[in-house]
Amino acid sequence: MKLCIRLTASLVFLGAVILLAAFKDPLFDEKADANKQVQAAIAQATREGKNIILDFGANWCGDCHFLDAQMEKPELAGLIKANYVVVDIDVGKFDKNLDLAEKYHVPLSKGIPALAVLDSHGKLLYSQEHGEFESARRMKFEDFKTFFEQWKPKK
Repeated sequence: MKLCIRLTASLVFLGAVILLAAFKDPLFDEKADANKQVQAAIAQATREGKNIILDFGANWCGDCHFLDAQMEKPELAGLIKANYVVVDIDVGKFDKNLDLAEKYHVPLSKGIPALAVLDSHGKLLYSQEHGEFESARRMKFEDFKTFFEQWKPKK
């Protein structure tokens, strides 16, 4: 019985260490001026003929980290790099950059991560309305790939 309790405690501790290690690098710059980031992304996208992904999320959000991990997989990373400029927008504890979420019709009340897609000139092409990425960890890799394929610029 004592061995079982020790083993359980060890596994819980190990799980916590792994979880903290996964979140060690912040995804979202909590001090960034998101409005300036979006304007810079529009200028870059216009020059490069790419669309823009606005990724609304927070460093404490597990699904945001999962989405980021999917986006960094080689097959998806190449697709994203060739077709998009990505802007990570920190929402804090749903108390930051709410003006941008409203401007791009992203209902943060449905959860994060939340994505919007803009064309190369900043025109809104898509905003998630129903929290489609809120449970990113339950999505399949193919779902992410399909999304990014669907919204890449027409060349």
